[in-house]
Amino acid sequence: MADPEEHPTDQPECPSLGGGGLLPAELRAWMLLLAATGAVEQRLRAVVKETLDVSHDEFLVLCLLAEQPEGGLRMTRVAELLGRPKTRLTYQIACLQHGGLVTRRSVCGDKRGIEVALTDKARHLLKEASAPLATTVTESLARFMGPEQCAAMRGLVPDVAGDAGAE
Repeated sequence: MADPEEHPTDQPECPSLGGGGLLPAELRAWMLLLAATGAVEQRLRAVVKETLDVSHDEFLVLCLLAEQPEGGLRMTRVAELLGRPKTRLTYQIACLQHGGLVTRRSVCGDKRGIEVALTDKARHLLKEASAPLATTVTESLARFMGPEQCAAMRGLVPDVAGDAGAE
């Protein structure tokens, strides 16, 4: 595993949007997205565990639920959005429920449907953890991407450092 303190110039260069290789633009963009996501996930795992005491996959469930204006989501929809098997999601939801972070209830009129929602405890924890988690995301993106990639990513994450990769 790479040393997280390595200088960005010690890292292999991130795939470029500029072209010149064998891949079409769509595949180059996909590779850039995968590289950026991998960099963020690698650094975020430890911060999530430290600040929220949940796994990265459980954190993703919490994030999905946190974006729901009212109520929660059906478990089948959460599984679809995260690309997870329903059996794995059932275990994750059980862990989150045991920690007091989510509730489960039957969907009215559908005996098989289960809806999950955040508890007040989870909302409070996410609010407290938001700043360090957001900082981890922006620092990870800036650290592992060159200037071209940061320029492209700023459209999605405006706080990515403009001079990242030039360190």
